[in-house]
Amino acid sequence: MTDTPTSPATAAEQDAPPAVELPWADVHAEHRQMLRLAPLQTDRNTGGRPLRFVEFGYAERHDKERSLMRMSITLPGQRVRKEQNLLDVWVDHQDKSVHFGPDSGLQIEPMNRGVGRFMATHGITWLKQRWPGYRVNGRDLNNKDALNEDTRLRRDDFLKGHGFEVVYADAQHLKGSVKDVPVGDLKAQWNSEKVQVVEILEAAQMLQQAEQNLAEQEVKLKQHEEKVSKYRREDTALRFTISCLVAFAVFQAGLLIWIATHR
Repeated sequence: MTDTPTSPATAAEQDAPPAVELPWADVHAEHRQMLRLAPLQTDRNTGGRPLRFVEFGYAERHDKERSLMRMSITLPGQRVRKEQNLLDVWVDHQDKSVHFGPDSGLQIEPMNRGVGRFMATHGITWLKQRWPGYRVNGRDLNNKDALNEDTRLRRDDFLKGHGFEVVYADAQHLKGSVKDVPVGDLKAQWNSEKVQVVEILEAAQMLQQAEQNLAEQEVKLKQHEEKVSKYRREDTALRFTISCLVAFAVFQAGLLIWIATHR
């Protein structure tokens, strides 16, 4: 019986350690906050950026081996793919390491509104408060993000802004990776002018103010309608007066002509 030769790829797959099955797959947001996305100028790549409100949710899980912070963004009236608007922060207490998920990378909708930085800041703050001595594992970056120069630069700026070091193995900046970094060296910051947390009392005040503005607009609209009705009545009366004057002028002219022709 002849042995079948094993290909290098198959051998590598056999030698690779089995994937660790992570717990808490069914964890969903348990704490929620409203975020106000400030209106911004139209971007040539991502389009219009009007005022918008979204929901930020998160949940925590802990055991002796691991901890998890799962964050998500919900868009009212809009559905996104399951891998979008999701950020996991996994902590391994055995080797004191951290990694971010999902493996496909952070995919945010709406893009270019500061939401990704807000989520990353929330996760980094959580890490630094609890495990500043742990390290964040380095990882390879997705090559498809490097196909568009603007996308690559935006991604690299995002990572560097939070304290990660981005390196490239080629001059074309296609094969990028992030180095290991201590949790204590990460930067927790986002643009608070772009993304603002709206508390319940603030939301109630905003609704109350909106109601007052709407009532004021209704009063102004009613006043304008009354003015328009008044102008219409005056216009009708003026038209009637003009018609009478025209009729009288025609009658007078006809009378003068009759008098002139019958002398």
